[in-house]
Amino acid sequence: MLHPLRTPSFRLLFIGRTLSLLGDSVIPTALPLAIYLTTGSTASLAIVLACAMVPKLLLLPLGGVVGDRFNARTVAFFTDVVRGAAQLFVGSQLIEGSPDVWQIAVAEAIGGAAGAFARPTGSPLIKGTVEPVALLRANSLMSVANSAIRLCGPAVGGSLVLTVGPGWAFILDGLSFVASASLLVAIKVRHIPIVRRSVLADLQEGWQEVRSRDWYWTSLIAHGIWNGATAVLMTLGPALMIRDMGGKETWIAMLQVGAIGLLLGSLFASRARLRRPVLAANLGLATYALPLGLLAAHASAMVLVVSYGIAQVGLGFLGPVWDTAVQSAVPEHALARVTSYDWLISLAAMPLGYLLAPLAASAWGGETLPLAITAGAVAFSCLATAAIPGVRNFTQSVGELKTKSQVVSDVPKQS
Repeated sequence: MLHPLRTPSFRLLFIGRTLSLLGDSVIPTALPLAIYLTTGSTASLAIVLACAMVPKLLLLPLGGVVGDRFNARTVAFFTDVVRGAAQLFVGSQLIEGSPDVWQIAVAEAIGGAAGAFARPTGSPLIKGTVEPVALLRANSLMSVANSAIRLCGPAVGGSLVLTVGPGWAFILDGLSFVASASLLVAIKVRHIPIVRRSVLADLQEGWQEVRSRDWYWTSLIAHGIWNGATAVLMTLGPALMIRDMGGKETWIAMLQVGAIGLLLGSLFASRARLRRPVLAANLGLATYALPLGLLAAHASAMVLVVSYGIAQVGLGFLGPVWDTAVQSAVPEHALARVTSYDWLISLAAMPLGYLLAPLAASAWGGETLPLAITAGAVAFSCLATAAIPGVRNFTQSVGELKTKSQVVSDVPKQS
């Protein structure tokens, strides 16, 4: 089997996506520090973060429609240009000193809106540049690069902030988007155009593609609950650890081991040859109940750190396996719309978790009960997918994923 990196278009895509991931990885460190150092206000930071997230959530379904109507390469090129310009603007304002928060908020909102159109192009770009038998390896390569960058991104971002200032972190991110856009010009991506209809009709067709696959929409429910649980852990975990379970060092160690686990899971996915990949991936995702439950039980720091690493192995494994399953089973003409609904459910669940976690902790007298309930919800939702026929019957054969009940929707609809 031809290695994906020997395919010129995928090789350029991989380099470009890796560069943009590296640029993006410094922003979670740089943005909070930049806003807080500039304003001294957590409210200002919340406003900027909301401006980046809300347009992305609202426009994701429309981004899926655009991703299917036009060539994914064209959409990705323009969104990279827009996001690059937005980050370069923010960086220049920070370097000049004392920028207006509203300017940064507007720039981040524009970048977030562009991200809504960029996200759904990920799967069509990969599927359009490699052969079907190489999909899993291509997705694994992308996942490994993402996991590896997560290990070094915070260190790079922190170094830039401490040495030359947070503005240069945004400049780096902007330049990474420019480089990615330049590489996109040189690649060729297969594209199956869809019949032009109303936007509403296209949205409905994309949703029908989701609803018609029981393995897909039931897994999405579990994945959404998992994302909400992540927000709960990230909200309540630091306070509980710092107060009762070893201090901030334990929290930092847990996140670092989790990043290593994520990388190991991605590497394992590229080698695994499982007959029922979706079932295995969902069962692996259920391991996230371990750190949630152990945190609620006030387990020892070592046990908690190890459990979080195991949970992140499950997440690292799920990423490429799930992407490959979706790319193989969903017809190419609807892939961007289907993945836009995937991202919408995943991203929308996280703000909900951020909102409900502190309210539940306040109402129930501490973090223990919310964490325990969340652990149960993750375990039940992920394990329960094993009862779904489509999840059990989704099989992997000769390097290509397919369901036992392959549907006629693999042919583009003409009406």
